[in-house]
Amino acid sequence: MTLKEQRIAFEAAKRIYDQATLTFHGVEGFDVYNVSVPFVRDGKRYLFGRVERREEWARSWVRLFEETGADEWNIVQGSMIYTLEDPYISEIGGELVLGGTHVQYQSGKYSTFFGYFFRGTDLHDLYYFTTGPNKMKDIRLVPLADGRIGVFSRPRSAEMRSVYGSESMIGFTVIDSLDELTADSIERAPYIHGIFGEGDWGGVNQAYLLDSGKIGVIGHICYRDQDASGVEQRVYLNMAFVFDPVTRESMDLRLIGSRPCYPPGPAKKPYLLDCVFASGIVMRPDGKADLYSGLGDCQTGRITIDYPFEGHGRLV
Repeated sequence: MTLKEQRIAFEAAKRIYDQATLTFHGVEGFDVYNVSVPFVRDGKRYLFGRVERREEWARSWVRLFEETGADEWNIVQGSMIYTLEDPYISEIGGELVLGGTHVQYQSGKYSTFFGYFFRGTDLHDLYYFTTGPNKMKDIRLVPLADGRIGVFSRPRSAEMRSVYGSESMIGFTVIDSLDELTADSIERAPYIHGIFGEGDWGGVNQAYLLDSGKIGVIGHICYRDQDASGVEQRVYLNMAFVFDPVTRESMDLRLIGSRPCYPPGPAKKPYLLDCVFASGIVMRPDGKADLYSGLGDCQTGRITIDYPFEGHGRLV
């Protein structure tokens, strides 16, 4: 079954219990999208968000926001400003690790991009400590049951498609400490096969240690399509799967969200009308999960779904 056919089947049977578009205050005139998963620090709930004008591309900043109401977030005045895109966070050994994509320019023109990483115990005083491989996004970290750190990579290239059929692969490796997180260690991560189909691509957005020792993954999986008028669409879907770091087996890949699952809204470009870029899930008291996601590269949405890792363990 192609990814498009899987998407049709998912939408015919989907169960969405609630939906909302997040509101951000203190950044009027800017969009906030592709945020980190919300997290709690010092009794308050925060997230990092990509802040960018609608008409601009690759000129964004990452800012810290605090929750002030239901699906409402205020910018934290005086907080650090990071010249990054698409932030994500992990909590490793008592430290908060912030990652994001840093776009480089030469002579005023786009040149390349890298993943930058910051760490620290003080949310308001994180410091840069390492850089990922050239032109690699979607590098994610997860604490493992034995105290080590799992690292997901995401190489993507035309050459990769010629070798594997898909435009990207997901790699996984294990390091003993954050000091071992280097471009070389990330690039050497062995690939996980069988996730993407012909011409598809995607990556990990947030990873969770489960009490079974397995890893629950929230990610994106994508394909190209055309709308009714023939305009190309880059279709991004929210997906989940479970990964066993011991056997290196991936299992139970499923779609958990698509653009129609969220409230309607605009897109930064016409080809992004069918785009959702997952942040991650937050568990609810009722056992369901709130899934956060960027929408069309200009908004942030939330939907309530069933727990996507049922039968494989609970979040640690």
